[in-house]
Amino acid sequence: MRNDDCDVPRLRPIQLMRLYRRLLVFVRPHSWRLVGNVLLNVIAALLDGVAFTLLIPFLNTLFGLPSAIASDMGWLTTVQERLIGPFLVNADPMTALRGVILVIIGMIALKNLFLWAGGQLGASLQEYLTRDLRAAVFTHMQRLPMSWFARTKTGQIIARILTDAEQTKAILAEVATRTIQNAAQLLVTVIILYTLSPRLTLYALIVAPLIIGMLQPILRKLRKGHRRLRAEYGEITSVLQEVISGIRLVKSFRGEAYEDSRFLGASSRYSKGMTRIQRLTLLSGPLTEVLGAVVALGILWVGAKEVLQGGLMDGGTLITFMVLVMRLLQPLKQMSQAPTIAQQSLAAAERLFDVLDEPTEAQSDKGTKLVDGLHEGIVFEQVGFAYGTEPVLSDISFSARRGEVIALVGASGAGKSTLVDLIPRFIEPTAGRILVDGVETREIQLGALRALTGIVSQDTVLFNDTVRANVAYGAESRYSQEQIESAARAANAHEFIAALPEGYDTVLGERGTRLSGGQRQRLAIARALLTDPPILILDEATSALDTESERLVQEALDRLLAGRTTFVIAHRLSTITNATQILVMDAGRIVERGTHTELLARGGAYARLHTMQQRAEDSA
Repeated sequence: MRNDDCDVPRLRPIQLMRLYRRLLVFVRPHSWRLVGNVLLNVIAALLDGVAFTLLIPFLNTLFGLPSAIASDMGWLTTVQERLIGPFLVNADPMTALRGVILVIIGMIALKNLFLWAGGQLGASLQEYLTRDLRAAVFTHMQRLPMSWFARTKTGQIIARILTDAEQTKAILAEVATRTIQNAAQLLVTVIILYTLSPRLTLYALIVAPLIIGMLQPILRKLRKGHRRLRAEYGEITSVLQEVISGIRLVKSFRGEAYEDSRFLGASSRYSKGMTRIQRLTLLSGPLTEVLGAVVALGILWVGAKEVLQGGLMDGGTLITFMVLVMRLLQPLKQMSQAPTIAQQSLAAAERLFDVLDEPTEAQSDKGTKLVDGLHEGIVFEQVGFAYGTEPVLSDISFSARRGEVIALVGASGAGKSTLVDLIPRFIEPTAGRILVDGVETREIQLGALRALTGIVSQDTVLFNDTVRANVAYGAESRYSQEQIESAARAANAHEFIAALPEGYDTVLGERGTRLSGGQRQRLAIARALLTDPPILILDEATSALDTESERLVQEALDRLLAGRTTFVIAHRLSTITNATQILVMDAGRIVERGTHTELLARGGAYARLHTMQQRAEDSA
């Protein structure tokens, strides 16, 4: 999947059918709602059609014809006799008309009751479908590889899960409510019209293929345009998300005007696209109405000839026929517009299925072996990694025995973070191999491999949840309160947690904003201590803390590192003087390795970096 969603191939009919079938998978658990909606709408349409045929005896009575109910209408004659026959027997005209009116009102009221009940089922179907679509995409998205997140903007992801799922339900709104209702009304009305006059009915049906044929070019353009719009909407969301999350940077660099132009540009492109879409959408209504008017007037002309010249139809039947034909125009117009409306849903559905079609990590995982811990160590053998043709790591070889601390040093972009991401297989090496206790990581089941690894980063991630849920993240039921408190004490976090308004039940707010930087780091350390991983990845956790916080965090880290194989991405060299091995990286390669003392004595890149930091600290 590409970020550029604007290049939209035209869907062939077979692709459209496949898309509909995939949507029906989500409908199947709620099929009883769909069936109920169909049945209720059919009954409502039948009541509606029959109610209007009662205009014939009404008009015949009004015009003083000898027989109010015509005898040549087949099954309609039988229905009318049973419904209003008693009101017409030995009754004066006004009493007969009052009786017919009451029956018509009763049937229309009953019809609307059925429509309301069907609408309730249709509305619940739409909402439950939207819920299931959101859940499916969110669940699948979480299991996609890190490479997918690296190439997909956050705003685009949010737009797909929220907006596209909401847009996709519109196709159900058309199919499960309006289209079914309109189709039922069309079918019942056409049957009644054919009963009244086969010749006029066949003439009336000319409008359907005309409308469908004339709207096809518009429909193709609409689907393509709506998919472009979803991509543009994702861009708006991306800019908004970036500005909100980076507002401190925006203000400090006085970037408000620049961000104004970015947001306005994305918003303008969306508005222009929406204007083009609306221009096309609004064409379908006038086209349908003009064609419908032509057909209606044609029917009136032909029908008038049958009444006035041939005597094939009485006036009441013609008027009723025309009323029913005019009532056909609205459902026919809505049905002709349904494909237009559905284009937006289909475009959104395509984007959802783009995500669902991405293979998850589990689907790509070829590992079959399980591990129960780290007993010997980790070995990198000539490991390389590249994004496409751009190399990031080259010929990385070293070993880390159990319990050792490996420090990674180097300028930004040297490849340190990429190297540690290879250990839990957030990314896969493109060359060489990584061995855990002699077993290549590709052969180990992904879940088992990641269970070995704990990560504490400088940018601590906390969720808008309780302290307890953040410490025991993802497995709160697995740990007792005593275990959680023990981990917090070891991380020097229990004291400040106990001082919070609700202790371990205190909700921390988004990204843990209620806590200081040092407190957030200690919670992250408590989380790692609780899971007790044999392999620890540590992105320098004390670089932005005050002296007291740094002391508390460093004490907690010392407890965390004990007995674990640790990889430290070091920014401050003073924190890694006791590392078992220091790897100095530059441009994706290891240029120096050794202990702190050995590297200082060598006088190379590490020694120069150490001297620079010492001078900076002395002058501060």
